[in-house]
Amino acid sequence: MFKKLIALSAATVFSFAANAANHGKDIVDTAVAAGQFKTLATALQAAGLVETLKGKGPFTVFAPTDEAFAKIPKADLDALLKDKAKLTAVLTYHVVPGKVMAKDVKAGKVKTVQGSELTVATMGGVTVDNAKVIKTDIAASNGVIHVIDTVVLPK
Repeated sequence: MFKKLIALSAATVFSFAANAANHGKDIVDTAVAAGQFKTLATALQAAGLVETLKGKGPFTVFAPTDEAFAKIPKADLDALLKDKAKLTAVLTYHVVPGKVMAKDVKAGKVKTVQGSELTVATMGGVTVDNAKVIKTDIAASNGVIHVIDTVVLPK
């Protein structure tokens, strides 16, 4: 039991230290450092949104992982990456103005930077549209990242 408590305490301290280290980085740098958002980083660059998400903010980003992007057929993803207007619309649909931490999430509609509304549900875990939130509260200097398992598309 004592070993479990020490392991749990060490994991908690490590998690806190890693989150505190990320807090000095902006959303883009935090996502890149995580290593699971390579496709998102490429898409942000292609859309010309890197500087925006490095800006003052604050922003709440529902960030799809590389695995989430892999659910999109390769030909469709390649076409999306080449269509700057559509790509910008899709990416900004994943961003909400302000910093919304997990404890503050409420079910309902939330307006995105893109202009449309995401539908947030809290029954059986948090979802945004059809994407499940799989990790929350990754702090950045200009907002917060919540990791999602699916790329969401504006209506």
